[in-house]
Amino acid sequence: MGGVLDVTAVSMNFGGLRALNEVDMQVKSGEIVALIGPNGAGKTTFFNCITSIYAPTEGEVWFTPKQGARTRVNGMKPNLVTALGMARTFQNIRLFKNMSVLENVMIARHCRTRAGILGALFRPAAVRKEEREIVERSYELLKYIGLHRSYNEQACNLPYGAQRRLEIARALATDPTLLLLDEPAAGMNPQETESLKHLVQKIRDEMDIAILLIEHDMSMVMSLSERIYVMEYGCLIAQGTPAEVSMDPRVIKAYLGEEAHA
Repeated sequence: MGGVLDVTAVSMNFGGLRALNEVDMQVKSGEIVALIGPNGAGKTTFFNCITSIYAPTEGEVWFTPKQGARTRVNGMKPNLVTALGMARTFQNIRLFKNMSVLENVMIARHCRTRAGILGALFRPAAVRKEEREIVERSYELLKYIGLHRSYNEQACNLPYGAQRRLEIARALATDPTLLLLDEPAAGMNPQETESLKHLVQKIRDEMDIAILLIEHDMSMVMSLSERIYVMEYGCLIAQGTPAEVSMDPRVIKAYLGEEAHA
């Protein structure tokens, strides 16, 4: 069965440096899949390749949205990949810090709107209706993730964990088929991490969105993911269920720097 995301032999070179080496991956509909590995393994570079921020040197990236045909995304502009149904958050928070919490979510609805320049200038009834729908949908998403009471706050005034959640709400505003989360729990305390884990499960279960996450919190990864891919030095070294990966000698060596002992 084909996946929502099918990646075949993706490699990425930066000059003489091979950052990714023939990486294969599949994410199926409704799955939560994790991509893990030591710092510098190439995980974020991989995210950048599948979202077309980088054009892979070699390989194929295919994406199948809920209501659409299987599409090769190599070479597409990143905004078109988002419009196709692939949304992401970033390792470093990238909010519009001087805009309100609500406005940060509203701006992500742009890829789902129909009004053009003339509509914005003359604002006919259809455009005004669309604007109301954008506000309503954005507020619904804030309520969904528990930030609706802060809708009028500037994004920069939110606590760190809430800013992370706001990034997820903004990604959800694009109506994705696949949600990519790049270290969503980074910098969070244990209570915030546990809350985030439940939110990710809720998004998958209630919104029918496949999720691919990069994360260093192994407790979160092992309890949340159905399958795990492990990278080291730009190469996949293991894949499987959490139980399988946790017992793989190559994974133990990559994380502990020593051979596993029987």
